[in-house]
Amino acid sequence: MSTLLRRSQSASLFFIRGFIFLALIVTGNAMAGYQYQDGLRINSHDGVRLAASVFTPNDANFGNPAPAVVFINSWALEHHEYLLQAAKLADKGYVVLSYATRGFGVSGGLVNVAGPDDIKDARAVVDWLLANTPTDPSRIGIAGISYGGGISLLAAANDERLSAVVAMSGWADLSASLYGGNTPDMVFGGILVGAGYLTGRMDPIIATMYGNLLRHQNIPETLAWAGQRSPQTVIDALNARGVPIYISHNFRDELFEPNASMRFFSELTGPKKLDLNLGNHATAELGGLFGLRNHVWSNVQRWFDQWLRGQDTGILDEKPVSMAVKLDQQRDEFLSWPSAEVQNKAFYLSPRGWFSNGDLRTSPNNDYGNNTFNSGLLSGATAGIPVISSTFEAHLQAPIVSFIPGINRTLALVYESNRFNETQRIRGAPTLSLWLRPSNERFQTIAYLYDLDNWGFGTLITHGPVTVLDAVPGQDRQVQIELIATAYDLPAGHRLALAIDTADPQYSPPTLGFYQLTVPYSGSRQSRLVVPVRE
Repeated sequence: MSTLLRRSQSASLFFIRGFIFLALIVTGNAMAGYQYQDGLRINSHDGVRLAASVFTPNDANFGNPAPAVVFINSWALEHHEYLLQAAKLADKGYVVLSYATRGFGVSGGLVNVAGPDDIKDARAVVDWLLANTPTDPSRIGIAGISYGGGISLLAAANDERLSAVVAMSGWADLSASLYGGNTPDMVFGGILVGAGYLTGRMDPIIATMYGNLLRHQNIPETLAWAGQRSPQTVIDALNARGVPIYISHNFRDELFEPNASMRFFSELTGPKKLDLNLGNHATAELGGLFGLRNHVWSNVQRWFDQWLRGQDTGILDEKPVSMAVKLDQQRDEFLSWPSAEVQNKAFYLSPRGWFSNGDLRTSPNNDYGNNTFNSGLLSGATAGIPVISSTFEAHLQAPIVSFIPGINRTLALVYESNRFNETQRIRGAPTLSLWLRPSNERFQTIAYLYDLDNWGFGTLITHGPVTVLDAVPGQDRQVQIELIATAYDLPAGHRLALAIDTADPQYSPPTLGFYQLTVPYSGSRQSRLVVPVRE
């Protein structure tokens, strides 16, 4: 088995390296204005050797030092991932070093999941860069996608020599990403762990921690482990240094949802820029790795040119926050986030009848009654096929659609608003404050927000789950569900529809047993949906 695994790892790495290096040659960038050196091994603090490669501009020397960029690999990949983009930067006069984190590629050690060893490794790489290349010590940037993006932020907080950061599809709060709403992502989490074992050498603690999340056990210990690996915990250090940070994140990222990154961005006090793109995890940045024109990678180069070369790229003249509008080709821009241009609209849930759905009313109501729905099966409300649907939605403009009248009334509740006279420009994360009376101490509920047309078809706007593990059966409880942030234009003449059920293929259920959930309605039991809308 170990021999088969090593062969699989070698084949995967050979394919990735060969494909990207071929693209490098085809683009005509190879050996243009720089020298390329591969097969490097950099010793870290504990003797682990990190695989690396470096581009050095021909006109740079120790008497004429150049700005530098350090690239850190994505999860399950290695240091050749950024060859094309590294070559472009080198051709502009940058020293560019890419390295594979411990446990991946041919780097030694075990995968540390952005732990203390990974942060020390990043410092050792900068040490090597300064000792062995004509790098200007006052002009060093760091960047990465996904795993590399998270480590880049953590490294910048711990190394004062890093003076610009780019984090693409990374995370801000690993605890929230892995266990937001007490709900682990069963599919993408499984892909993540499986890919790690296929291509790397994993620390056994990783499987233990992931198993804890799926089984909802040892949660305080697991979240403390994740918290140690969260840029959110070092934001004071980043702010104290005032390091310029560019964050690229994707709205339908099923691994690291955008909400935590948006909160993190709002708390940064130094120079900053946030692009929120269409796409699943890392898909908006992927094309740039193969030389395709790419909004994110264009901004990466402009960000580094601005802060490391002192070039006026115009990036600081733009509004610092941009959002790609779902199922559209446009971007919306904001001076800050949260934005004063976005106002919250509240809708209050009222009970459904025998043959009608409940209402989303714009004022509190004093209706009295109960509606009950059951667990056990999929209701017809859905966030789509995990990984696939959200990727197709973003890049093929293929919306996730449900027939709202067809949602099973024993397995879900549905609420509808009145038709809107004007387009509703939804921007940000809707929230649902929901009163529930569970029949079991463990339960899960998922809220789906739809754009409902005149024919009964609902286009998914966004969704969000919550899991409760300590309920008192038969006792009313208020739960808070933060739906995934989005940018969506709901057309005039359409309605909002909110569906609530107990199961979605994306999420791990807290129990396989049957239970019921009852929504109570009264003057003191006001369930409320809040939708952020740009006026």
